[in-house]
Amino acid sequence: MRMNAVLSNPKHPEYGQFTVPLPIPHNQYDGIMEALNAMDMGDPLARDCQMDEILGEYPILKRLEGKPVNIDELDYLAKRLDSFDDGEAAQFQGMAHKLGLSKIKDLINLTFCCQKATVITDFSDLEKIGREHYMNLNGGCARTEDLEALDGTETAYLLIDSGAGTVTPYGVAYDNSMKLEPLYNGRQFPEYLYDNSSMGLKIVPAENQAPELLWLPASEQQIRRTLLRAGWQDPDHADYTIDVFLLQKEAGRILNEKRDSLHSLNAMCGAIAKLEQKDRDKL
Repeated sequence: MRMNAVLSNPKHPEYGQFTVPLPIPHNQYDGIMEALNAMDMGDPLARDCQMDEILGEYPILKRLEGKPVNIDELDYLAKRLDSFDDGEAAQFQGMAHKLGLSKIKDLINLTFCCQKATVITDFSDLEKIGREHYMNLNGGCARTEDLEALDGTETAYLLIDSGAGTVTPYGVAYDNSMKLEPLYNGRQFPEYLYDNSSMGLKIVPAENQAPELLWLPASEQQIRRTLLRAGWQDPDHADYTIDVFLLQKEAGRILNEKRDSLHSLNAMCGAIAKLEQKDRDKL
């Protein structure tokens, strides 16, 4: 689900506006960062971009308009939302409205727990509402025999009669005792595989920072910015371990983070990413 963010530099409105597609396409990332830097914004850590307007299918994000945002936080949030189906989109927007969330850090954390809530957008099928509510209460899964024995209509009536719902523009929201856990600490992003990555390197934090996974292949800007979030200024001195390997185990066994540089691992993943599956098998 693509979006567009219209950004400007709040300290220099005379620089004009720049529109960023979200999630940022992999092959456009470096160019977009260079364009933002030319406008004296787009810092890896600071929220130095002003959100003038956001266009897309998540109207709840209008709450970010007029506020300072960090481009990588915005991109990460967009990646999380891009994987949502219609039900999850309603859960996210309904709970964001119910909880009064307007900070991007809170919205990122909400993407990891909103699936526990129930948001009713259509009351015409009570059996379906009851079954979906039961699934939400059980982490999105249930045994077939339990679902067959469930009276979905009665479950829906009990939910509606509880009076715990909050009417929002996105449906009637029931939090089901959902807790907003601080998985995102405001600096290092939680582990999340979005695109066709081959390897995840766990960047060992410098000083008191938390670790973060760097997914490869990545552009030079993505590498630099991820390392900066983990507290490393120089990529050549960053400490890391191979934490996730998504290619054949035979290839993974020959790799050694103590011997193979970050740049060589990235180059390898970039070369493999261009191969079709049959050619990966040959490799």
